[in-house]
Amino acid sequence: MSQTGNIVLSLNSGSSSLKFAFYRLDGRGQELLARGAAERIGLDDGLLRLTDSSGEILADEKQNFDDHQCAVRSVIETFRQTGVGRPRAVGHRVVHGGSDLVEPVLINQDILRRLKELIPFAPLHLPTEIQVIEAVEHHFGSVPQVACFDTAFHQTMPETAKRLPIPENISNQGVIRYGFHGLSCEYITSELKPSAQARTIIAHLGNGCSLTAVKGACSIDTTMGFTPAGGVMMGTRTGDLDPGVCLFLLRQKGYDASQLDDLVNDKSGLLGVSGISSDMKTLLESRAENPKAALAVELFCFQVRKAIGALAAVLGGLDTLVFTGGIGERAVSVRSEICQGLDFLGVSIDPEKNEEHTDVISLDSASCMVRVIQTKEELIIARHTYKLLNT
Repeated sequence: MSQTGNIVLSLNSGSSSLKFAFYRLDGRGQELLARGAAERIGLDDGLLRLTDSSGEILADEKQNFDDHQCAVRSVIETFRQTGVGRPRAVGHRVVHGGSDLVEPVLINQDILRRLKELIPFAPLHLPTEIQVIEAVEHHFGSVPQVACFDTAFHQTMPETAKRLPIPENISNQGVIRYGFHGLSCEYITSELKPSAQARTIIAHLGNGCSLTAVKGACSIDTTMGFTPAGGVMMGTRTGDLDPGVCLFLLRQKGYDASQLDDLVNDKSGLLGVSGISSDMKTLLESRAENPKAALAVELFCFQVRKAIGALAAVLGGLDTLVFTGGIGERAVSVRSEICQGLDFLGVSIDPEKNEEHTDVISLDSASCMVRVIQTKEELIIARHTYKLLNT
């Protein structure tokens, strides 16, 4: 890789974290220079980690970050100390682009205004993402910034997948199924290559979870909907919930919108069912002694398995199943339990391969290939940013 290539900083912000990666790109490809994360933003005992391309630790420091702007400042200062240099551009994962922002765009004041107008569509994500964009502008001035949208990958879904069963006048106000984890899906399809032309389900399982049906490298359907709270249960999110539950809590229990928001997004899912943690690793370690932890894991696997069956029906069968995201990439027993009972789709796991986290974990004789692929959203962001600035 040429040492004169363009350095791109990719930023992927969560509610209390900021993942980042520095890439050098030119016309021949990309080179990872360093990556890391600022964790526990807005909480006590914050942590900043930075490693080089070989995994060698460059920084591992306890820091308290009051907000994402403080985290951006620390990331930039820490990386400057490595001597790699100033990035030519900064790319951002932006969770929601609405109906109009369907491809990467150069961020200007008009784009910022439109993102702020979309905050009601993603109130848990967009405010911090906008804060990160403004913090980068403060520290880097005129360095170009590019927004890459998680919703963009799902624009290929047919009307029957996008449309919610509500009156047209509400649907026309942008209340449709958007789908999320699009940058992750895009990376996975780029790795699958010819296999992505077949019938594929991508199971992105982490603190947030979604499954996407892919055919011809295009999104056909997905479990998340109007917001990232829909679909299967997650770390702290309910996933799909009978609307009657919300009406009951509003009418009979005196809940207001803020309390419902807290319930749906922060107090449910694995945390709500187990009563102890939203972390799958913790629940797996506890389930032998804790029935509630066991129930949370069992319910999670059941819901994901059911979603795979539903999406396979949309695809008309299944050729490839991909596990990705923190749980999908690392939780051996979760992958195994999800796949139990999917033999009618040709899914059959090799226990030894699964235990070893090999690229392909299905039996050689299985008609459906099951793979484990580490997602690289930051790389997709860097590629989009480089392409936009060099075309």
